[in-house]
Amino acid sequence: MKEYKLQGLSCANCAAEMESEIKKLDHGEQSQLKFGSSKLMVNEDVDLERVRQILKSDGASLVEEEGHEHTHDHSHGPNMKLLVILSGMIFGLTFIVESMVPSFVVIAMYLIAMGISGYQTFLKGAKNLIRFKFNIDTLMTIALVGAIAIGEWREATMVAILFGLNEYLEGLGMEKARNSMEKLLKVAPKQATLLRENGTEVVVSIESLQKDDVVLVKAGEKIPSDGIVIEGFSSVNEAAITGESLPVEKAPGETLYGGSINNEGLIKVKIAKAYQDSSLAKILHLVEEAQDRKTPTELFINRFAKYYTPIIMVISGLVMVAPPLFTSASWGASFYQGLAVLIVGCPCALILSSPIAIIAGITRNARNGILIKGGVFLEQLGKIESIAFDKTGTLTKGEPTVQETKVYHDDFYKIAGSIEKSSSHPIAKAVMKEVETIQQALVEPTAVNAIPGKGIHAEIEDSMYYIGSEQTISHLTISEGQSQDIEGLKEEGYTLVIVSSDEEVLGVFGIADEIREESATLIKDLHKAGIQKTIMLTGDHEKTARKVAEKIGVTDVYADLLPDQKVDQVKALSRSRKLAMVGDGINDAPALATADLGVAMGKGTDSAIETADIVLMQDHLGKLPSAVKIAKQVNRVVKLNISLALGLKLFALLLTIPGWLTLWVAILSDMGATILVTLISLTVLWQKPGAQTEAINEEGEVQPSA
Repeated sequence: MKEYKLQGLSCANCAAEMESEIKKLDHGEQSQLKFGSSKLMVNEDVDLERVRQILKSDGASLVEEEGHEHTHDHSHGPNMKLLVILSGMIFGLTFIVESMVPSFVVIAMYLIAMGISGYQTFLKGAKNLIRFKFNIDTLMTIALVGAIAIGEWREATMVAILFGLNEYLEGLGMEKARNSMEKLLKVAPKQATLLRENGTEVVVSIESLQKDDVVLVKAGEKIPSDGIVIEGFSSVNEAAITGESLPVEKAPGETLYGGSINNEGLIKVKIAKAYQDSSLAKILHLVEEAQDRKTPTELFINRFAKYYTPIIMVISGLVMVAPPLFTSASWGASFYQGLAVLIVGCPCALILSSPIAIIAGITRNARNGILIKGGVFLEQLGKIESIAFDKTGTLTKGEPTVQETKVYHDDFYKIAGSIEKSSSHPIAKAVMKEVETIQQALVEPTAVNAIPGKGIHAEIEDSMYYIGSEQTISHLTISEGQSQDIEGLKEEGYTLVIVSSDEEVLGVFGIADEIREESATLIKDLHKAGIQKTIMLTGDHEKTARKVAEKIGVTDVYADLLPDQKVDQVKALSRSRKLAMVGDGINDAPALATADLGVAMGKGTDSAIETADIVLMQDHLGKLPSAVKIAKQVNRVVKLNISLALGLKLFALLLTIPGWLTLWVAILSDMGATILVTLISLTVLWQKPGAQTEAINEEGEVQPSA
């Protein structure tokens, strides 16, 4: 399959019809015309000339030049805006001089104005009539011919001009949403400075980079692909990946994400992945694909539109013939009213009610570092009522830290640090982190031995010391106060690390998984955003889980869960209300897949991108409430758009009862609905001043918003 960029694609209904025509060509069965991203996928063996003809029939065309930059047309033809203005000026002039010149001159001027803005619609509609194909162009052509037939020259011209303006504005709104997405996609770098083995530098395209290549990245340049710093120090703007505006310091050995911007010094980077396998490439591909995944609402609208137009034509016919047959109404007036009903039947606003808002929502979330894999998942997120969280690594940092200490001897920290300083065990690292805050002088222990299931004993300055669980002090008699302290720490759900000698207990570390700083605020913000239940799922024992839950404010806790039990719990929770599952995208894959919606927190890891429906590209959940709010806003906008589109048309149709519906009122009702749904949809892109999001400038550079 070969991919082509399109220009001049402004009508979703027309795009679907053109796709249907292209699929009828030889080798065209698998063709896809993507209205959202304005792209065409066709088999290389398809007759491209025939494809061009089909596209041309609706004012669209292929953009075949590699890397060609262009501005999309906003309607049928590159100068539609100018044509509408010109025909409007001629119409205005004709209206002014109508009483001063012969009627044939007036008719000629109206025809010229009508032809300038409506000739393309007329030609397409005429072709469709011959093929008994009824769409918006067919309806408009019938209306124009009918108005001319009954001598309504001024009305016919007004219809042609307003319809041309409507088509232009419709395309303009869709293009605004597309352009916001395209600016986002421009964050991908184009070239890189490759450092060859002989030390020479050469500029190459990023597509040619291979794993283990070494590149030089100067200040202000983009990192070409995922890699590792092997030389140099700098700060990097990772907003293109994570949506975070604060720079991240990078030193040799640290990882980099493709598309990040090197803020300062020259760094040498070893490529970890070819660009097409990088996090950025996957993100951009998924974001682009997301535009064309239809939501249930969009699918319903498309099905409805298929029946909507024929129904309108039947209603139009009844309006034309029923009143004269059964009442004293004149045939001319009824015919005129029937033509107006045809115009009211244009489905443009209805079809546009969803896609612009969906693209705007996906784009705005992507700018925030929130990757939503399709409109269907955005719509689903807006319907979520409860969210379940894996505890470890999600609500907590996934690494043990000392939460509380009980000190009974001055040498407590010195002995603990001296024994644990050489250990790589996570708990030993937690102890050392705490010891370092006290700045104790450590000594080198001798005869260090591990006691399975207990801990470590070591000889320090001719005395024996122990560090580990309660079992390491089974040989000691401890005071009532120490016993109460130990029981209290256990009640708090802490893991105990006890330091003792042969004679006494020196002190106790109470260790637990550290809660993320943002977790409590996150839960509060989610409840404010309309989430009714926040649930924590964990394999930890009940006391530890309850302790964390109390601190962060989740509504429900399920502890002591094995992986398969976690999946069963997600299934059970999903039965009562719409449930999203949030995890790290690695260990939680089964639960993420089981929930109504899977949300992974991964900062660009492959597993996170591949597992979930939504990926938070940061290493925290701080932007999840924002994603929920945007999704709910999109759903509200789509419902409002549908109501407006159908409501205005229903209002216009009701005007036929007293005979007040005119052709220009009909086209204004259709144009008004189109303009309203477009403008309302574009409000999704609007960000409150001061919000912590990123803006993408015309060159695709990431810039913090003001």
